[in-house]
Amino acid sequence: MDQDQVGLGYQGEVVSLSSPTYGRIGLSAVQRPGNTLSCNQALALVEAAERRLGRRPLQRTDLLRQRITAMQPQREHWQHKAEQARQTLQRVQAALEASQHQLDATQQALQELQEVYRQQTKPELPSSQLAKVRHQVQVYQRQIIHRTDKLVPTQRGLEHWLENLRNWKQKIEKLQQRLKRFEEDNQVNPAPLCAVFRLDSGFGTQENIALLIEMGYEVYSKPYSNWLSAWIRTQIASTNTWQRVGDNAEMVAWSEVQLADFPYRLDVGVERFRIGQTYKQTGMLHFGTDPVTQDLPGWFHYYNARQTIEATNREEKQVFEIHHLKVRAQPALQLQEQFALFATNFVRFASVWLAEQCPQIPDGWKEGAHPLVKQQVKVGAQTSAYVTWNGQDCLLRFTLYSVFAGRSLLVRRNWAFQPVLPMLKTCFFSSS
Repeated sequence: MDQDQVGLGYQGEVVSLSSPTYGRIGLSAVQRPGNTLSCNQALALVEAAERRLGRRPLQRTDLLRQRITAMQPQREHWQHKAEQARQTLQRVQAALEASQHQLDATQQALQELQEVYRQQTKPELPSSQLAKVRHQVQVYQRQIIHRTDKLVPTQRGLEHWLENLRNWKQKIEKLQQRLKRFEEDNQVNPAPLCAVFRLDSGFGTQENIALLIEMGYEVYSKPYSNWLSAWIRTQIASTNTWQRVGDNAEMVAWSEVQLADFPYRLDVGVERFRIGQTYKQTGMLHFGTDPVTQDLPGWFHYYNARQTIEATNREEKQVFEIHHLKVRAQPALQLQEQFALFATNFVRFASVWLAEQCPQIPDGWKEGAHPLVKQQVKVGAQTSAYVTWNGQDCLLRFTLYSVFAGRSLLVRRNWAFQPVLPMLKTCFFSSS
């Protein structure tokens, strides 16, 4: 939104991790235009997480090097196709030029014969030399039209193969630069972490998944759009080995599949849900050390546990009301986004502290890793209570007419504060 007009709005790009103590913790929030495609932001999200944590996995330079080597035959293929198209174009151009020369010579001969016939007042008979030359002119004219029409698609075909060759060169240069950067990064990464990314299908493009693999992550995802639709239809048409993994869910899977349009072997699964008399099917992808194809229920439940990410998004919108645009200027929108991120983290930190310090808190608030944030913020903050001060300590007692009757919070002022140590880095990342 702007001061005087309605625009595309904006999207919030939030990076978070799963903490065993506090649950899901937000790391960063960045604004993007409202028409931004999620699949184009995967690298920015990963890099934001790595910057915020100061940690990253050991990048798989061996796989990336193999990928570059495997791409070399493609260059020979594109070069061969481009050379064939160039030779075809040269032949078409030569034939066209020959026809044009023949037409010019024949038209000159026609003009001379016409002058001779006019001077001698000879009639132009069907079998006369003049008629034959005139017919030959028409033949060459049709020939030129035909060869001109053939010239355009031939030029287009050559440009197609040259474009493929240019794209290959750009891609190989990009991968070589990535390999060099990864090799340098690995040399200054003495304590790499192990981490998992669970992506929804909006991020699951071939390039994004390949990049995350090369960056050293274990990857769980669904395929983007209709990437594997044809492959999945072909595979499930000849299988009847579905395994129940949920109340209304079944799965079938194949391990270490080499797809034609992907550089690395993937574990590929298909989950289906019965809806009436039909099934809804979606693909699932995995790369890493977890033997997911040997435990399909575990794969199904672990991937779908990423719903906590969606729950955090809904929490920011519904509990902290980030979707209610209370401001219009871009700097103010950025502040609103950061305050919402701070609030989600603060409630989780405070929930653990309350569970440790206040035995009389409501039952649902006692598990710090899964705090009932909506209940604490939307209900607890609006519930009547008595506030009693004892020096610097504060006792909050919910009234008998509240939903938390008989519960209380005792807040003591013996807080401890540890300043940030600039050179200290702590590994606490077990993320999705």
